[in-house]
Amino acid sequence: MHLPSERGGGTAQEILATIPPSQIAVIVRPVAGRMITEIVKEVRAGVPAYSQSRDDELTQTLVSSVERAVRRLIDGKDKPRTDGRTNEDWFRRIGRMEYYAGRSMDSLQTAVRIGTRVAWRHLWRAGAAAGVPSSTFNTLADALFHYTDELSSAAIAGHSEAQARANGTAERIRQRLVRMLLADPPISPQAIADLAEDAGWTVPDAVALVAIDKQQGQGPLHTISFGPDVLVDADRSEPCLVLAEPDRHLGELRRKLRGRLAAIGPRAPLAQAVKSLECAHKALDLARRGVLPSSGIIDCAEHLPTLALHADEFILAQLTERAFRPFVGLTSRQRARLSETLRAWLDAGGGVSDVAARLDIHPQTVRYRMNQITNLLGGALDNPDERFLLGMALRAVYVRGADGPDIRR
Repeated sequence: MHLPSERGGGTAQEILATIPPSQIAVIVRPVAGRMITEIVKEVRAGVPAYSQSRDDELTQTLVSSVERAVRRLIDGKDKPRTDGRTNEDWFRRIGRMEYYAGRSMDSLQTAVRIGTRVAWRHLWRAGAAAGVPSSTFNTLADALFHYTDELSSAAIAGHSEAQARANGTAERIRQRLVRMLLADPPISPQAIADLAEDAGWTVPDAVALVAIDKQQGQGPLHTISFGPDVLVDADRSEPCLVLAEPDRHLGELRRKLRGRLAAIGPRAPLAQAVKSLECAHKALDLARRGVLPSSGIIDCAEHLPTLALHADEFILAQLTERAFRPFVGLTSRQRARLSETLRAWLDAGGGVSDVAARLDIHPQTVRYRMNQITNLLGGALDNPDERFLLGMALRAVYVRGADGPDIRR
């Protein structure tokens, strides 16, 4: 049996158009019925997924597909291109059916290869018996292989479309699960468990939420695959992820989110997932203002004092204004020196030598400045609560970007 070594250009329909219709009829029509029967038989024998199935609908679909393919080979050149597209639609449908049946494209592609081999065997014998020229055989073989490639491509496209549609559905379910976890008031645990089962996500006792700055990074977040353990809602104003095991995912997140600013909130019970996200959002806000690192992934667990201090900016502003009201009448230089000394004194627990070492000044200078501060603050330094508030206020105003009066100026 002779097979061409190379395939020519053009579509199967264009190649068939170069063969006289009478020669196609002589080759194909006499063997069409037997060819269809044998293709179906050998496909069922050679493809385990089809041979093991007792599905009558599958059998009928297989027969119909082979009949359509053979009929298209017989009269394809006389049909307008719209018929070609209709045939293509049929095999797209077959590809979709394969996906919904839980089969990969391997079975269908094997079936196409078997069908092509059987078809060529019949066509060769019929053509040889009818004395068809070898040049016609070469062209017919070329058309046959182009045609089966086109059918395979259509089926693959249908399979891919169905898979994309299913993935899109799964993605929407998982996105809905994220929003359910963050709902206020909270959704019932049973409703969450039911949707999590549909999403293929194991419900943990606690989660950590990741907020991602949409202004940074390259490309849409939808293009990043985080794996089945991570829930994603990329359509929020600040996209977020839900992590059941943040420690396990942190290294991979740093790699996949390289070039983006993101914050991981503290791990929280499932019913308080929204609190973890709020904390992550606050961290992003502070990062944009320069209070926290402005690149990479911020782990909120490492910045809890700063986050607590800035939890309510209005109260923080009131605190700093009240704490440093006695400093208002000083010059900028005096305010800077005294605030620096007071902060070092509070951090050192009141040790003059430690303060002097921290600021690289003489101990007598420390005593002089502390006398000034004591006179300004009255008895505040003798009150533990007032010392605590002063420490908070100093920490706030010494962080770049914090609100409140800047006593350093």
